[in-house]
Amino acid sequence: MKKTISNILTCLVFVFLFAPIAVLLFFSFNESKSLSVFSGFSLRWYRELFKDRNTLEALSNTLVLAASATVISTIMGTAAAWGIDRLRSRWYRGFINTVTDIPMTNPDIITGISMMLMFIFIGRLFGATNSLNFWTMLIAHVTFCLPYVILQVLPKLQQMDRSLPEAAMDLGCTPMRAFLKVELPEMLPGIVTGAIMAFTLSLDDFVISYFTSGTGFQTLPIRIYSMTKKTVTPKMYALATIIFFVTLSLLLISNFIESSDEKKAEKKKKKRSK
Repeated sequence: MKKTISNILTCLVFVFLFAPIAVLLFFSFNESKSLSVFSGFSLRWYRELFKDRNTLEALSNTLVLAASATVISTIMGTAAAWGIDRLRSRWYRGFINTVTDIPMTNPDIITGISMMLMFIFIGRLFGATNSLNFWTMLIAHVTFCLPYVILQVLPKLQQMDRSLPEAAMDLGCTPMRAFLKVELPEMLPGIVTGAIMAFTLSLDDFVISYFTSGTGFQTLPIRIYSMTKKTVTPKMYALATIIFFVTLSLLLISNFIESSDEKKAEKKKKKRSK
């Protein structure tokens, strides 16, 4: 009886979570403009979407911004995790971890407003007529993506056997070669997962992008927000469907990497126990 009730509750939770997405997917293939009556299957709104020049430009801007933020935050986050892992003072390490987590726990609207004010202040100091542009958005995206990369890489370093780099150097490796041959492969699953998370977060961000964007650079979430001020068409449903499947694919890849890494860790434990 308890198992049946738990299964029913689980199904209800999933229905509550995914029913809006299912409606969105369903009506993105609607032939007519109606948002309540399905008149027939059609790819009309996907064709209309790819004819929308402004939307395609916003998509290109979003991909460039997300890719740039991912590369920078992954490099900086990996280096920061490596440095935090080598801190000897527990108090100092805890302080650094707390400071690092602030952009992740801080509300997006607070982060967005504070960064907007900082960029405007710095721009006025240097006499800039337009303080907000692509570079301000890039700095903002790197700021909130960085903690997620550190959060993924740091546990991999903590799980690694501390004697492995020392053993590699005892066998003739330089510190750099020991890092590339021993430490980097151990960190690689966390680096890939952190990069995927950074790309997904940057791709989906609206609040911080809205406050730090200039007039000449528009991302896809901001474009969607501007479209909602007018008449909502199924073209927006088609766009949301594409974004949903892209994000879902990245999450599946991330989960696959994590599961395979856990299996490798279990195999190593079994070998050591034997």
